[in-house]
Amino acid sequence: MSNRSDNIKVVFISQITQPIQEHLVSNLKEFKNLELVFPSDTSNDNILSLVQDASALIGWHPTQEILENALKLKLFINPGAGVTHLIDLFREVNQERKIILINGHGNSYFVAQHAVALLLTFMNKTILHHQWMEQGKWRTGDKEAASIPLRFRKIGLLGYGAINKKIHKMLHGFNIEFSILRKHWDKQTDKLITPVNKFSHLQVNEFCEEIDILIVAVPHTSTTKDLIGKKQLNLLGKKGILINVGRGEIINELALYNALRDKIITGAAIDVWYKYSPDEDPNGKKYPYNYPFHELDNIILSPHRGYSPFSDLLRWDEVIENLSRLSEQKNQFINQVNLTEEY
Repeated sequence: MSNRSDNIKVVFISQITQPIQEHLVSNLKEFKNLELVFPSDTSNDNILSLVQDASALIGWHPTQEILENALKLKLFINPGAGVTHLIDLFREVNQERKIILINGHGNSYFVAQHAVALLLTFMNKTILHHQWMEQGKWRTGDKEAASIPLRFRKIGLLGYGAINKKIHKMLHGFNIEFSILRKHWDKQTDKLITPVNKFSHLQVNEFCEEIDILIVAVPHTSTTKDLIGKKQLNLLGKKGILINVGRGEIINELALYNALRDKIITGAAIDVWYKYSPDEDPNGKKYPYNYPFHELDNIILSPHRGYSPFSDLLRWDEVIENLSRLSEQKNQFINQVNLTEEY
């Protein structure tokens, strides 16, 4: 793109694949004042030299040094969901100057699809029957592992952001009663897909008592850590099924393990965990948790892959929209992070 003095320089501080680069360039070509920089060398020294006159940075793990060197920075876009690791850094930087932090939601469709897949896989006992067929056991059925009907169940959506809104839409045809717990009902301007039972963030116990399937898709913040513990799992009860595609820390790990082991709830399907750099055990195996969830027979284990496929280009369209707004000198962006509320 051009090198005019009025350019708005956008530097990608993380490696971006060629197809993604081409998608971004093609969809932003009408914004002549945008200069997109995709460095092949993302070493710290090279990035530091590139960001000094940048108006926007895009990447996953900026350092304080990078932000301090980007003196003209107005916008930082994290293209993946989850900004817990950035909150303290941007609070500190924003004491001196304002830099808007964006939390990407481009993967929300895939995470919603994965959550629904986990739920249906668990309820239909798909993995068990697959394993029996691998063993040559033909036509196992209700005696061995009956499916659990989804019809007439009570689903609770913990959080109602981009992911759970899509889950609501995907599941609404199953003849289900929905309950939703969210912090800011005043932000609900669109008509809800179905009638729902509404709960505030102060009604977690009442919410868990009302439902029997809990789908967790809230951000990890200081107020959502351990939001679901022993008491809430007990309230969920014997018919309870838990799906977590938010963050592991939202559910107390020991309480979850005990509830599954002791059959306090029916089961769970989990895509997010507690140890993301696990040590190898004596057998060379790595488990991202502190208790032996893999020994339980009522859980589906998923290795934090709800975002897949990462190669999908449409997930970058909200980045394109935000950069177009920056080009047009607008002040409001999609998915701006409130540093006080941490999401």
